[in-house]
Amino acid sequence: MRKITILFFLLGLPLLHFSQTLNGKVYDASGTVKNVKVFNKTQNRITITNNNGQFSLEAKVTDTISIESVFYHPKTVALQAYHFDGTAVFEIKEILTELDEVEIKAEPEQPVFVEETYNTELKNLIQEDIKNHPEKYKPEVESYGPDLFAIIDLVANLLKKKDKYIATTYQPITYTQMDSLFSTSSFFNTQLLTDNLKIPEGRKHLFFDYCDAKKISSEMLKEENKMQFLEELVVSSQLFLILLDEYGDKSVKQNKN
Repeated sequence: MRKITILFFLLGLPLLHFSQTLNGKVYDASGTVKNVKVFNKTQNRITITNNNGQFSLEAKVTDTISIESVFYHPKTVALQAYHFDGTAVFEIKEILTELDEVEIKAEPEQPVFVEETYNTELKNLIQEDIKNHPEKYKPEVESYGPDLFAIIDLVANLLKKKDKYIATTYQPITYTQMDSLFSTSSFFNTQLLTDNLKIPEGRKHLFFDYCDAKKISSEMLKEENKMQFLEELVVSSQLFLILLDEYGDKSVKQNKN
């Protein structure tokens, strides 16, 4: 009976060895880091960190994992037994000098409505218009005073001038815009696509098609939104690569929405 028990124990050891799950959390100097790719190179499995920097990935002792993001230096770790005790912590270092410098512009100050100033300006405007166009204010009967309708019309025109702003509506970025951007931009170029976003050269047009289907706002193409657009592309590229690694081109086309 004892020999049978030992035999089952020995047979079960390989199963225990191959069925481990690595639970980890990724940090930088400021705190946890979200949307970072964690890739098990040994078993060819991939995942990304959640909003709290946490991830879970099938792995075993001696597997090699890499932690990568376009904003950070890549980190490669050979897993040891202690990595599977609770939650493993991995620290990555931010790239501070390798990306183009971006000018940060302060948001324009919103005008403050001051009733007294507004009334003074309106009064001066009316007086100036009376001076320049006295015929508009000449009373039909002397005792009636200035033409009230002319004054009302002037005020209405003034209010229309102060309310001319119409919010811009941005359409989603199209496949054609993505292709043109990466063909002409000095920042969003093929090197960033293949070296930083890790998109295979032969899959870049499929990635453009994937981004088209995600309906990213074309407001991201504005110069002041360059880094925000880059972050959006980082997340999209990681999800794209996960689908590509797990299921191939066909799945990317089916799941791009």
